[in-house]
Formats: sequence, C-alpha cells, structure tokens
Amino acid sequence: MAFYDTLKLEKGMYTVGKGFTRTLEELDPSTNYEGTPLSGLDAYQRQLKRFDIRVGGPGSDPVEKFFQTSDSAALFPEYVSRAVRQGMERADLLPGIVATVTKINSMDYRTITSDPLPQDKELLPVAEGAEIPRTVVKTQENLVRLHKRGRMLVASYEALRFQKLDLFTVTLRQIGAYIARAQLDDAVNVLLDGDGNGNPAPVTDVTGALSYQNMVSLWSALQPYELNTILASTPAIEDILNLKEFQDSVAGLDFQGTGKLATPLGAKLLHVPSLSGSRLIGLDKNCALEMVQAGDVLTDSDKLIDRQLERASISVIAGFAKIFAGACRAVSYTGE
Repeated sequence: MAFYDTLKLEKGMYTVGKGFTRTLEELDPSTNYEGTPLSGLDAYQRQLKRFDIRVGGPGSDPVEKFFQTSDSAALFPEYVSRAVRQGMERADLLPGIVATVTKINSMDYRTITSDPLPQDKELLPVAEGAEIPRTVVKTQENLVRLHKRGRMLVASYEALRFQKLDLFTVTLRQIGAYIARAQLDDAVNVLLDGDGNGNPAPVTDVTGALSYQNMVSLWSALQPYELNTILASTPAIEDILNLKEFQDSVAGLDFQGTGKLATPLGAKLLHVPSLSGSRLIGLDKNCALEMVQAGDVLTDSDKLIDRQLERASISVIAGFAKIFAGACRAVSYTGE
C-alpha cells in the first residue's frame, strides 16, 4: 500500500504560511511516484484518487462525496480554493500588466523605487578614472496599500449534498472571476493615481476624437520605455478598432476568427470595462507595476469542514505598487 493511502488528514494542515497542498507535499513528495501510474499527480490529486472523488467531467461526484469520512472532508476547502483560483486565472488580465509578484506573510510592505534622470538612462561612456554614474534605489515613503477581496459562501450541506461537483465548480470559478476583476480595478487605479507616493501617471488631455497621431505621441512620450501594453475603456477600444490605420485585413481576420484584439503599434490591447470615459493607458509591463500578495486564496477551512459549508469566507489579499513611475502614461480625450 502506498503511503498516500494511510496519510492522516486534518484541518490543522491548513497553515497560513504553507497551504494545504504544500503541507501534503512535504509529507508525501511527488518525486516518490515518478515512473508509477500516479506520476503527474500532486499530493492533493493523489488524495482525491484515494477517496475516489471526481471533481470534474460528466462523471463528477456529488458534493457529499467529500464528507464520507473526516479525512476526506479535510480535502474540501482545498477544492474550493482551487476552483476559485481557476476562475481567477481565466478572467485575469494582471499577468499582462504586472512586472513582478511579491508574496509576503504580513500586512505591511514597503516597496522600492528608482527614478533616474534622462541622462542617467543613456549610460554614456565613462572616461578613465572618472566616477561611474549612479542609479539610486530607495524605499518608498508610504506602505503599499493592500485590499482584501472576497465573497461569503452561504449554503447548507443539505442544499448542496446531491449537487454535482462539476456544477458547483462553475459557481466557485465565477467567484474567482469577480475577485480577478476587482484586483484589476485596483491595479488600474494605482497606474493612474499612483500608490500614495506622489507618482500618478502623466495624462495627456486631447480635445476631439482619438487619432492615429495620439497613439504615436503616446508611443514616443513613453521613451525610453517600451510601449508594449495598452489598457483601454470600452469607448476607447471601439475608437482604436475604428482607426483606419489599424484596420489591417490580417488583424481583422484574426479578431473575427479568434476574438484577439488588434495590437496598435505592436502593443497588446487589453479591454478594461471599468475604466471610465474615453481613456487609455500605455505602459511598459516589464517595469511599471508590482503586485504584492499576502498569501494565496484563503478559505475558512474550519467552517467548511466542521459545519459542512453554512457560511464560509473566500478571500484574497493583494495590493499594487509602481516600480518606475515613467513607465506608464495615460491619454484622455473628449471623443467629440
């Protein structure tokens, strides 16, 4: 009998620093199963197999399958967390605008910044014996503001016990999608208004309709950074797609066939419905924004295990900070 078949599961495995799967992996490493039929499964997936719980597909089990024993019930909060993360990943635009993700185990975090002068970015030749120009890196004056985003899951075990896990997963993924959209709003607000350290994005106000010249001006104003990502409101998306300079036949076929938006000036175009008015943000995703996470998806494991659902919270704590203030600029226009 393999070790995973005898592993004792309990709610104490849900630690803040490690998480349930990492705790399982330390007790039952996946490396021990290389070359076996269980190869390719992580420690949590092996536990699902142990209790014959199918969480997806036409043959998915009902929710009550998790609560057949006290050990299998301990798997339920991790199932909820994974389903929520799947929903976040499907609706998540943050990987397209975040340069780096920093994970912390506290609620206080102070990021670093560097704001070199234009001549410092050129890296001119240094004469023999001369001092090498310096790039100053310092901590920001104010802490990164973290936001807790989540939902309260309210349902009784009796109401869900016979529902298929495949259907319940759809609901949990939608919760994840809500969280991802809220985090995107937080990121956009930091790009526009700054992170509290006096670094809002410069805004170019344009009277009249958006033009190709406005796009070129945005590209040139961002130098020496690279314009590789554009965030646009719904009206701005429509205006960009209607610019004759971007009505390329190949790009049009790609949009009609796959839904991928055209890429003005080589930049990836992302639709942000919550962005108000006729506005777009151009940035260099490689150095503009840092995401700070205080842990992963948090679920109230005690209530999910002991009280069999009832009321349990699902939340994520994260914030955003600017790295290079000059790597982001915005354009606002009247659209008339």
